Amino acid sequence: MRSFLTALGIIIGVMTVIAIVSLIQGMNYEVEKQISSLGSNTIFVQKFAFGMGRLDWDEINKRPNLTMEDALAMSQLPTIEKVAPSRSRSVSKITWRGNKVTGVELNGSTPALSIIGNFAVETGRFINSDDSLRRHQVCVLGGYVVDNLFPNETPLGKRLVLDGKSYLVVGVLARKGSFLGQPQDNVIIVPITTFEKDFAPGRGIGELMYSIGVMAMPKRGVVMEVAIDEVRELMRRRHRLGYDKPDDFGISTQDTIRDIYTRITRVAYLVMIAVAAISLLVGGIGIMNIMLVAVAERTREIGLRKALGATHQDVLWQFLLEAVMLSVVGGAIGVALGVGIAKVVQLTARLHAAAPFWTILVGVGFSAGVGIFFGIYPASRAARLNPIQALRYE
Repeated sequence: MRSFLTALGIIIGVMTVIAIVSLIQGMNYEVEKQISSLGSNTIFVQKFAFGMGRLDWDEINKRPNLTMEDALAMSQLPTIEKVAPSRSRSVSKITWRGNKVTGVELNGSTPALSIIGNFAVETGRFINSDDSLRRHQVCVLGGYVVDNLFPNETPLGKRLVLDGKSYLVVGVLARKGSFLGQPQDNVIIVPITTFEKDFAPGRGIGELMYSIGVMAMPKRGVVMEVAIDEVRELMRRRHRLGYDKPDDFGISTQDTIRDIYTRITRVAYLVMIAVAAISLLVGGIGIMNIMLVAVAERTREIGLRKALGATHQDVLWQFLLEAVMLSVVGGAIGVALGVGIAKVVQLTARLHAAAPFWTILVGVGFSAGVGIFFGIYPASRAARLNPIQALRYE
């Protein structure tokens, strides 16, 4: 019992590390999968860039809107394979035979969006160039819209009323899940030419977001930074910006989103390190304390061993290995509890949890290191005992 209570600090520290690292690794896996679902190797050009912190909406609102001509010019750059200009707005409610869906993102774009945005079609077809050329009133539905409006029937061939305009459903998108908590399947895609004909910009932020956003995909083998530099130089030239003027547009990539997520999770890592360090320090002090008590209680045993020929190193290793064993067992228990907690969270919160093998090695390695560090002094103290005085000890 005394040994278990001594190792409790080690157990708590290692358990905390393993549980938090498992959950963060699981979150990293999910976020990476979601970022990949936005498209492969994609450059996002908008009126403002992704980022953290407060945005100056007044300044952003004064910026010129991106245009279809901008998108066309980007498509002609030697480093760019495809571009997909898009406009978007929110549709408050869509109904079909008593069923309804709210807060749907209506996106007007081109056929290239299916490749750049990684939109796979489950049934039917995607919008095509003829739809864009002739401004056909056709749409492709996300899985969330289908589940809510057509739970027991196929939506293909049906007509939906989108803000007073009738659109023919020609396809259903494969489900992409959510991105940072926001559903990606609550979307309807229409040809951008039809979008511009039928829908006016909203007010406030909606009017700001009415500006075209352009997704550009570099050619295979092109370095992303080179493509970004070409896009930036093109946009600055088209907006007639002097060399001393800042960009009046934003360029983002998937790495931008990864960087935002990394900065958010960095706090969790720091808290984890602090909690684990305190727990391991407390556990190490406990191990040193119990080993000093053990040396005092076993003084006659040490004297007897030395009288029978035990060397300084023999006694040193005896007590050092006891300290290491105590901490390693505590670390192993902490690893098991940490993995167990991560699995429980995974089952209850439906959050992917993954405990990489390196985290287990780190947990056990750190606990062994704590045992060595805090066990050296008691072990060396035991090894230095005079055998004659030890034999006389009562």
